[in-house]
Order: sequence, then C-alpha cells, then structure tokens
Amino acid sequence: MSTILITGATSGLGRYVAFELVRSGHVVLAHGRDRQRTERLVAELRTEGEAEGFVADLARLAEVRELGARVAGTYPGLDVLINNAGVGGGTPGSRRELSADGHELRLAVNYLAPVVLTRSLLPVLRANPPARIVNVGSAGQEPLDFGDPELTRGYDGVSAYCRSKFALAAHTFTLAAELADTGVSVNVVHPATYMDTAMVREGGIAPWNSVADGAPGVLALAAQERGSGGYFDGTRRARAHEEAYDPEVRRRLAAVTEQLLAM
Repeated sequence: MSTILITGATSGLGRYVAFELVRSGHVVLAHGRDRQRTERLVAELRTEGEAEGFVADLARLAEVRELGARVAGTYPGLDVLINNAGVGGGTPGSRRELSADGHELRLAVNYLAPVVLTRSLLPVLRANPPARIVNVGSAGQEPLDFGDPELTRGYDGVSAYCRSKFALAAHTFTLAAELADTGVSVNVVHPATYMDTAMVREGGIAPWNSVADGAPGVLALAAQERGSGGYFDGTRRARAHEEAYDPEVRRRLAAVTEQLLAM
C-alpha cells in the first residue's frame, strides 16, 4: 500500500478521493487550508483507516515549502503526490485577485504551488520508487501570454484558470522528461467536466457530473502504473492543448516560472 499526499482534500473531488484511497488501505495525508475542517476530515478518515492532516495556505509559497518539509520529515515513505487543490474562475465578472505573494491568484494556486510542492517532495519520492505524481488539470486550457503571464491586462477569471491549467499540463510534460529513468512518473488528468463542486457552482455553472464521476481517473493514476508524461481525460489517454507539447513553449514557461518564483 502507498503513502499518499492529496492537496485540497477537505471538499469536492479531493475529499471523495481521500476516502476512496483510505478505504483501499493506503495511508492518506490530507491537506487542507482550514485547520478545523482538516481536523474534522482526518477524524472521519480514521474511522476507515490511517490518515494524517496537514494545514497550509497554497496561496502563500512559503507555506507550500513548509508543507513539503513537514510531509517529507514526518513521512519519508511518501510515494504518491496528488496535486488536486485549485481555484476556479470565480464568480462571473469578478476582478483580478492576488495571492499573498502578489501573484495572480489562479496562477499561484493552480500552477506555482504544485511546482513548489513537487520540488520540495522530489527527494522523498525519488527514494521510494515506483513513485507517482498526479496533477489534476482541466480540459479548459489556454496558452500563456509570456509578455503578460500574470494577466494584468484584459483580466478574465475563466481565462486565468485555463492559463494556469495549460501551464500545469506543459510543466507535467517537461517534468516527465526530467524524471525519466528515476522511478518517478508524473501525469496530468482532466477528471470530468463541470463536476458538482463549490468551484463550479461559484462560476454560475450547472454541474454536469458528480465528483464520483471524476474520481476514477485520479485514482487510476495514483494506484496504477500508467506510464509518465501523459494527459488523461478521465481514465482515457488523450491530448492536451497542442502548444503544451511545443518544446519552445515549454522552455519559455520554465524560464517565466523561475522568474516568478524568484520574486
């Protein structure tokens, strides 16, 4: 059985997946932003199996780094990371929001936080092959404007969300190449379209699917060998936005990412 960290585990898809994993006998490390909600979740999970809670605000990159250090120090046997937490497009017409570090909020939580958390946990994951990284992405993808990566002009929440998920997919493919032959695989998955979550309802969208519909794709990548560097639509291998595979786009994204993380 695996030791699995899942971010954004206190609600929606993350909560559902956490219960499925603990019921399957895995050790579940459940991340949440709110301490009370995280503690309540862990108490419920422990009625089914072994679980531990970790609290961090992913909009604060210092807390993301601290989260990685705490998990690595407490659970050196970690072998699966599920980057699930995310921020949706917001209410229609909502204004541009910033993270605690001054980054555009959706790019910060949906992209920069997974990059930072993954980096902090890579030494542990590499020490426990075969290890897996599952990035929860979206079919909604829009290439970044490298001249304005934080969308300071013509802001739109849905566009910001789609750009962050494009970046996550492109980063996944780059990371997979870097991790070739290390025993660590990394894939990105679109769980299901418009699941019944607070994120979707906040956007004024009537849900099309339940979180139960979205769970199989995440669970398969977390628990089964599915190769590395893939994009999945549910459990089916699919194609991300074509520009996410472009080596020059990925090179420019890596450079912009380093710049943003150095700010």
